[in-house]
Amino acid sequence: MLITRPPEIPSSEITDETVYASRREFLKAAGFGLAAASSILPLSGLGLGRAFGPDDDKLTPYEDVTGYNNYYEFGTDKEDPARNATRFRSRPWKVEIAGEVSRPAVYDLDDLLKGLAAEERVYRHRCVEAWSMVVPWMGIPLGSLIDRLQPTSKAKYVEFTTLLDPGQMPGQRRAILDWPYTEGLRMDEARHPLTLLVTGLYGKPLPNQNGAPLRLVIPWKYGFKGGKSLVRIRFVERQPQTTWNIAAPDEYGFYANVNPDVDHPRWSQSRERRVGELFKRKSLPFNGYADQVASLYAGMDLRKHF
Repeated sequence: MLITRPPEIPSSEITDETVYASRREFLKAAGFGLAAASSILPLSGLGLGRAFGPDDDKLTPYEDVTGYNNYYEFGTDKEDPARNATRFRSRPWKVEIAGEVSRPAVYDLDDLLKGLAAEERVYRHRCVEAWSMVVPWMGIPLGSLIDRLQPTSKAKYVEFTTLLDPGQMPGQRRAILDWPYTEGLRMDEARHPLTLLVTGLYGKPLPNQNGAPLRLVIPWKYGFKGGKSLVRIRFVERQPQTTWNIAAPDEYGFYANVNPDVDHPRWSQSRERRVGELFKRKSLPFNGYADQVASLYAGMDLRKHF
């Protein structure tokens, strides 16, 4: 397959590396830890990125974010990914762009993202078993990449495929799921400013156990929607099949929006446990992002389209 580069963009639109580095130095010099600044300051007003989510959210410690994970490719226990992903090779990395798009090709990851300024965002990240974290993800708005790739008018959905490599991923040696892991979004969901292609967290490159080198984060949805170690992005006309929906269609729908009023068949989703906290708290519709995303689903029955 052809390995190529995306089209060049004007140098004026590229964030200089020294500017990106200097903003971290500014935070240190101002006496703010990165975590504190990301969770409290109005970062957009300082030109230092943007923070999203409920105002009372405080960041989950780095050790918990990187040590308590759902990543079945490396094992089903929460501690398995950190143990089993230490030797995972995330470079070099290729991503195939396919389907209804003007620029299909296999891209080197660094070339694919070149010139798309990284952004720091604090997302209230909700997982599938009523537990949650608040993570300062770093990455690229997926919509910016979509604009660059120029999907055709037939592209109504985006399908994401993750790496299939049982040699590196011991969980794939068992038929836990139908590998490789696949997920999908409607095009308007994919273009939404909150949808992020993540390359790092806490100001550091994305750890292997968190989906290095490239993963998807959609903060108003349950965590299983965010495919990790992405190797293909395909633009399609019809709603794609997704891994958990194939495995358990009565439990995991295509949309997977956080909805406290609709219980999972095996547990309540009305309350959640923040990792590191003893007591549960009330779950919020759309995970606290209703003001930003509820309009995407106007007129839809969210009990039927779960």
